Amino acid sequence: MKPLKILFAASEAAPYAKTGGLGDVCGALPKSLKKLGCEVILIMPFYRQIDSEFQNTNIQVSLQVGDREIAAQLFQTFSNDVSTYFLKCDEYFDREYLYGTPDSDYPDNLERWTFFSKAVLEAVKKLDFKPDIIHCHDWQTGLIPAYLKTICKDDPFFLNTKTLFTIHNIAYQGLFPSSLFSLTGLPLSIFNPEGIEYWGKINLLKAGIVFSEIETTVSEKYAQEIQTNEAGCGLEGVLQARKDKLFGILNGVDYDEWNPSKDRFIAANYDNDNLTNKKVCRTDLLKVYDLEISEQIPLIGIISRFVEQKGFDILSEAMEEIMSMNVCMVVVGSGEKKYSDIFLTLARKYPEKLGVKIAFDNAIAHKITAGSDMILMPSLFEPCGMTQMYSLKYGTIPIVRATGGLDDTIEDFDVKTGSGTGFKFIDYNSGSLLKKVEEAVQTFDNKQLWNSLMQNAMKQDFSWERSAKRYVELYEKLCK
Repeated sequence: MKPLKILFAASEAAPYAKTGGLGDVCGALPKSLKKLGCEVILIMPFYRQIDSEFQNTNIQVSLQVGDREIAAQLFQTFSNDVSTYFLKCDEYFDREYLYGTPDSDYPDNLERWTFFSKAVLEAVKKLDFKPDIIHCHDWQTGLIPAYLKTICKDDPFFLNTKTLFTIHNIAYQGLFPSSLFSLTGLPLSIFNPEGIEYWGKINLLKAGIVFSEIETTVSEKYAQEIQTNEAGCGLEGVLQARKDKLFGILNGVDYDEWNPSKDRFIAANYDNDNLTNKKVCRTDLLKVYDLEISEQIPLIGIISRFVEQKGFDILSEAMEEIMSMNVCMVVVGSGEKKYSDIFLTLARKYPEKLGVKIAFDNAIAHKITAGSDMILMPSLFEPCGMTQMYSLKYGTIPIVRATGGLDDTIEDFDVKTGSGTGFKFIDYNSGSLLKKVEEAVQTFDNKQLWNSLMQNAMKQDFSWERSAKRYVELYEKLCK
């Protein structure tokens, strides 16, 4: 049997460029699929920040976006064990940020992602790579299934190609004014409620959903949640109608990258047989933030985008009370200015208890994961969440809200039985959050109990192998 030929089309992938879990998935899943015998290539934009060895393929794609002819050069790298191609079009991708500035989205995003979607299909033909499956990710690639079902439907090159569309976060949908529809080059006949129209606007995420053969999302709980009024962000009806084609597959962890026994970013390596060096990592982390605290005081880490989704409204309400506890906290992240300002103000008020860095810094994220005692994730909703799975491997105990992937991956600790891997609260309010933080702090004071909890956490296995096998099953189902 010939190996399945899989094309990953993604707007980001680690280690080249990432803003969150989407980048982690698109960096790690192709490697696992390759180990399972699939032939995989990845195509993504060539961003300014990409720092990798690459070569020019001397392949150029040129295509129409609206009434303009736009060209891109194709570059290639093998540095992540998977053949990755970058579409280099400086007009669209040579920018400081991937999708927009901290203040707003880029105004030409529909142009940018229309170009990318068309260019992916053109590039794969130039490479003569006939994919069995094109695996598309989030709204930035939502037009690809639409093109295959409309303007490319009679193209013999894609005769046997199927599409699988993964929703990483349904809150981000790629909405644009209907007046820009001609930019897409799609037939006007699909601009209707059954197609890509959404309350009078173009909806790229909806395009990916309604024109793909199968949709997946990044945890089983989230697949259920997005079919409800509370979490469907207006697309719950569309997803309910396609519930037989919607599958929840939990994201995995790349343990080559996130593993305390070989992590290159942390001060000292360790594993669950010998936790001594975790203290070295804690000391190093405190030094990074210029903090000094006793070993008896728990250190809480936060690694996050600063947006309401991540629970920063209830955390803001709870912070004064958390700072009154016998704890220390370190934070790294970026996002909405109002949350950055809250943390910076609190850091000035509690300079000996709170360290804040407003940035996305991968090295510091690793140091927080290894050096903290707890990781706090009070999310309003969380499709999967990766940080809590990383932290388990490092013996850093998650405090999470029971939503989406956080609920699927963390078992609430039971003091009586000693079972569980973290601390989980249900109601979305600052009182429930505070109660769980207090419970975690009290448990930390009992060293024997805490060590038992750390062992529980570090024994968890969320490697990609199991999830990758599930994707292969869906790919094979589509091909049959």
